[in-house]
Amino acid sequence: MSLEASIALERGTLRLDASFSVAPGELLALIGPNGAGKSTILRALAGLLPLDAGRIVLDGEVLDDPVAGILRPAADRPVGVVFQDYLLFPHLSVLENVAFGRRARGEDRHTARAAATAWLERVGLAEYARVRPGALSGGQAQRVALARALASDPRLLLLDEPLAALDAGTRAEVRRDLRTHLASFPGIRVLVTHDPLDAYALADRVAVVEGGQIVQAGTLPEVTAHPRSRYVAELLGINLLEGTVRHGIFRLPDGGELVVTGDAADGPAFAAVRPHAISLHTTEPGGSPRNVWRGVILDLDRLGDRVRVRVGGPVPLTAEVTAGAFAELGLEPGREVWTAVKATEIETYPA
Repeated sequence: MSLEASIALERGTLRLDASFSVAPGELLALIGPNGAGKSTILRALAGLLPLDAGRIVLDGEVLDDPVAGILRPAADRPVGVVFQDYLLFPHLSVLENVAFGRRARGEDRHTARAAATAWLERVGLAEYARVRPGALSGGQAQRVALARALASDPRLLLLDEPLAALDAGTRAEVRRDLRTHLASFPGIRVLVTHDPLDAYALADRVAVVEGGQIVQAGTLPEVTAHPRSRYVAELLGINLLEGTVRHGIFRLPDGGELVVTGDAADGPAFAAVRPHAISLHTTEPGGSPRNVWRGVILDLDRLGDRVRVRVGGPVPLTAEVTAGAFAELGLEPGREVWTAVKATEIETYPA
């Protein structure tokens, strides 16, 4: 059992061109900013959007191939979907909602209801079988939506922001329940999420989607150790610069330069700088830092007893200082400052 997908399509201003594979029993999380194309990928896998080009193959069976003229309708695909807003049928009972997929493919009512009842017992909601969705809490509705998706015995399970509609207090509990139920599903799973905690708790691998393309993929530790995406860098709270290393100098496309350690390999590279490694000064500093630039404070963001300071200049960076240092330096938007960072505090790796 495996999924091989090469998805190319245009929808409005989005031009999607993404290829990936998912192994048996694996959960792949698609993460990225709003409008990147994550949910569009799920809709293509589900058969709700036809491909313009590419191919979707599940367990060796072609579901969509425009060149070959193959397009298997959504209703005939062995795919279960948990939508962000769950989309439970308000006029049907919880039991009938869960049985819907099996009934839609022609199974008799008794057999479909028996399977639905078994799934409601597995998710701990058997006592709500005759209740309508409007009487459920958010966490209960999420579990019903999951049971409905799994009751039809899919080979591919798609989850589109399944925890987004929940409040913060409920999300952690439902996330634990979801992990337990997903562990019992032997098929292939693809999850869309904005929350790195979801990816950490549920996913075997992540794929970062930006601008309709997968820009990085791997385990979460692999992706976060060497981010290749500004989105991931922002999630981690670090500065990510892209440029070229030559003879120990990292050059940005617009001309800014950083001195890096001598073991940095020449060629296209990323440079990661953690905000707390950057010092700010109101006059040009002396001492050991090999990277010193003059810039202007563009923005401030208070985070408890820390303050993040975004500084524009030849090398734009965001620094993090204590509230005490912030007050002592008299920092404010528009003020000219000097930024300094040691070469040993800059991590470089090939692009």
